[in-house]
Amino acid sequence: MLFLSDLLAFLIKYSMKNLEYNVAIVGATGLIGRKFIEVLEERRFPIANARVFASERSRGKTLQAFGRTLTVESLENNDFDGIDFALFSAGKEVSRKYAPLFEKSGAIVIDNSSAFRCCSDIPLIVPELNGDKVYSSDRKIIANPNCSTIIAITPLKNIYKNYKIKRLIFSTYQSVSGSGMKGVKDLLKTRHGFSGSYYPFNVAKTIIPEIGEILASGYTDEEMKMVNETRKILESDIKISATCVRVPTENCHGVTVEVETDENIAVEEVKKLMEFKGVKLSETPNFEEADGKDDIFVGRIRKSRVFDRGFSYFAVGDNARKGASLNAVEIAEFLVNATTY
Repeated sequence: MLFLSDLLAFLIKYSMKNLEYNVAIVGATGLIGRKFIEVLEERRFPIANARVFASERSRGKTLQAFGRTLTVESLENNDFDGIDFALFSAGKEVSRKYAPLFEKSGAIVIDNSSAFRCCSDIPLIVPELNGDKVYSSDRKIIANPNCSTIIAITPLKNIYKNYKIKRLIFSTYQSVSGSGMKGVKDLLKTRHGFSGSYYPFNVAKTIIPEIGEILASGYTDEEMKMVNETRKILESDIKISATCVRVPTENCHGVTVEVETDENIAVEEVKKLMEFKGVKLSETPNFEEADGKDDIFVGRIRKSRVFDRGFSYFAVGDNARKGASLNAVEIAEFLVNATTY
């Protein structure tokens, strides 16, 4: 395929240039854009040159990143030649308009929005689960899944590989950072007695049992993201139900997962299968434990009381890291290092 041949040429080209890459961050002044920079720096991703893009109102501002001062650029009427990797987190409309332009200019785009996740010709990647699928398309856009999808299903890696999963039930507990800086600001304002402007309720004093637009089915678009993305990643028509809830915490998402399999799996075996690089067992997984960490923490593993052959667990992860920025950077690392999980 075209993408694979382009990728090989790309890797050969940079094997003669000390393995350094030209990287662009789109949405660099936002919550996830800043996390992209943080994670790239922490993991010492080999960057030759970096460019940062944001909205027109941020144009001309400066950011300190990668040991240099970077000036924020606007996407409008700009030139994207020479960029190897473009990490996008600026919303689906920006991605739909500009990701194909970066792609046309030769960049590999890793997009954190929902714009391309369910497109049949664009891979949707969690490296631990389906990293090999980055080579499956002739497109050079790769989609990053929804943060709750990543946290919910990554622990199923070895279950998925060794057993047939028949049904999944997700119940999420999603912090306000899932809404970006506007969600965090609303929480901080309402905690101090001021009125919020983003959420329809005082988020400091309640949970909100809907995230996103309510569809004709009664499910929200956030819930259907989890359903459709899980099916695509696991390449299965698994029966799935999801309920997504906003909770009054600043960061991290939790999710209860009820799993039905084709065979009975002992709880101790489930525990063994759920501990691997990137996933840690925890006696009581909680938001404080996961905040700022790269791992997903899993606990409360027990036999299902709903399914005869099934089990339940609770998973917690930092939605801004493994749920977004880290997963995107791991995709880039997978491409340049031929990483195996």
